[in-house]
Amino acid sequence: MTDDLFRADAYLRACEARILRIDDTGVVLDRTVFYPLGGGQAGDTGVLALADGREIAIADTRKAKNEEGQPTAEFVHVPAPGQAELLAALNPGDTVTARLDWERRHRLMRFHTASHLLCHLVPVPVNGCSITPDYARIDFHMTDPLDKEALTAGLARLVEAAHPLTVGVITDEELDANPALVKSMSVQPPRGTGTVRTIRIGGDGDAQIDFQPCGGTHVANTAEIGAVMVTKIEKKSANSRRVVLGWAA
Repeated sequence: MTDDLFRADAYLRACEARILRIDDTGVVLDRTVFYPLGGGQAGDTGVLALADGREIAIADTRKAKNEEGQPTAEFVHVPAPGQAELLAALNPGDTVTARLDWERRHRLMRFHTASHLLCHLVPVPVNGCSITPDYARIDFHMTDPLDKEALTAGLARLVEAAHPLTVGVITDEELDANPALVKSMSVQPPRGTGTVRTIRIGGDGDAQIDFQPCGGTHVANTAEIGAVMVTKIEKKSANSRRVVLGWAA
C-alpha cells in the first residue's frame, strides 16, 4: 500500500519514498505527498527526483486498480510522455524524492475549501463536483434559481471572516447515525477502516460553517482562499443547478 502523507498534512511539499513497483501505468511508491484523482479533486502533478539529480515529470496521480477494476490502497504516479529512458533506469527498492507542483496543489486546496463554503451557502445535496486548479464546479440537487452576485458576496464574507479548518475523524457508527453529514449524492465516504476523515470549517455549534466527510486537501483557514467568484450558474436539468467558481480578477 501507499502511505498517503497528505491526509494528515496537506502542506507537505515533498517526501523521500521507496519504489514498490513500475509498470505500464506508472510508478507506485511506499509513501507520497501526491493526491490521487478522487472525490472530484484532480490528481497532483510534480516530479520524482532521482539520486543522481535527474527528474521524472509526473503528469497525474491515480489510484491503482485490481484485476476487477476496483481501486486499491496503492497510488500510481503517472509519468509524462517521452521519458522511457529515465523510467527504464528505475528499479523496485530505489529511493526517490516525490516533489509536488506546489502552486498547482495550493490552487486545488483553495478551490476545494471554497466549495465547502458554497455548500454552506447552498444547503442542499450535491450530485457532482469537479475541483481543478483553474475552476471548481458544484452541481446542486435543487429546482430554485440561484443568484450569482449574492453567492459571490457570501463567499467573500466567509473568506474574510478567516474561519479555521480542522481535519478530524468520526467512526463508521457515528456517520451511520448522522447520514445528513454526507452531502454528496454521487460519492460515498470510504469505509472499512472503522473511521472516516472529516473536514470542519469554523467551531462547534453556531460558529460551525461546514462539517462533512471529505478526503481531499484543503487550506487551514478560509482567509487563505483569496478572491474567488461565481462565474456561471447553469440549469443542468429540471433538478440540477451547476455553480462554477473562478478566480476573481
